[in-house]
Amino acid sequence: MAQTQATSSSSPRIHEGKLALVTGSARSIGAAIVRNLASKGCNIIVNHATEASDKAAADLCSELQTAHGVKAIWVRADISNKEGCEKIVEAAKTQFTNPQTGKLQLDILIHNAGLGFTGSLEDVTEADFYKMYSVNVLGPILLTQVFVPYLPTDRSGRIVMMSSINSKIGTEGTTLYAGSKGALEAIARVMSRELAERATVNTINPGPVMTDMYLSAPDEIKQTLARWNPVTPLVPVRPTDTPEVQELGKKFGGRAAYDYEIAGIVSMLCSPESGWCTGSLISANGGLAFSL
Repeated sequence: MAQTQATSSSSPRIHEGKLALVTGSARSIGAAIVRNLASKGCNIIVNHATEASDKAAADLCSELQTAHGVKAIWVRADISNKEGCEKIVEAAKTQFTNPQTGKLQLDILIHNAGLGFTGSLEDVTEADFYKMYSVNVLGPILLTQVFVPYLPTDRSGRIVMMSSINSKIGTEGTTLYAGSKGALEAIARVMSRELAERATVNTINPGPVMTDMYLSAPDEIKQTLARWNPVTPLVPVRPTDTPEVQELGKKFGGRAAYDYEIAGIVSMLCSPESGWCTGSLISANGGLAFSL
């Protein structure tokens, strides 16, 4: 029997009527996150950066509305510049301003969008640096900045940064990527203090996940990450895993995560019960690196 997603329409709708914005959410981990939040009653803003993802974003919004009865819109916008961030704000105002109060409130902000880059230190160029850091680091800063006026004022807001295990273990060939994710972790700690009366701010650090980025990576990259599989508690393959996961798991000595497993950890941090957790880096990698 194949592994199936744990969330269902019968899950408690703890986010009924709330609004979440998830960047990079037309597909992959971001799409899994919005599916999880929508199943709990959350209205959704799907954000993506390219025209090529328009259809995926539109189809996802239609799915969320049909399956969970929430309101979902998509906004194509580049978060690495202020204009793109303001475009999302304007869409949110148009679609989600409360007609009774005339106010907009963004309850959940997930910084999931990011660029990946693998290559040796000698391969790094200035152009690569500025491109990656503008999306992976500047983008979350600018987007949070423009939405600060619309965050809750009772600490009920939730902000989650998507980091990576690479900044923790220093995987070869990830100078730019790991560096940008390490910067994001530091930014989250600062934001957790500056926004303490508005929202909690936490970070998660996934390891390998069954996404396009991981599946399209060369076997050399997968093998580099697989060195930690012997000491990662949750990676052994089980008969209930999907055939694709079993095949890769046997090849590399342990499986990658399912996207909905990462979404579940994000959802946990967004729950009302997580209100006493902020400024933290939470393990989302099967135990490859423990939360400290």
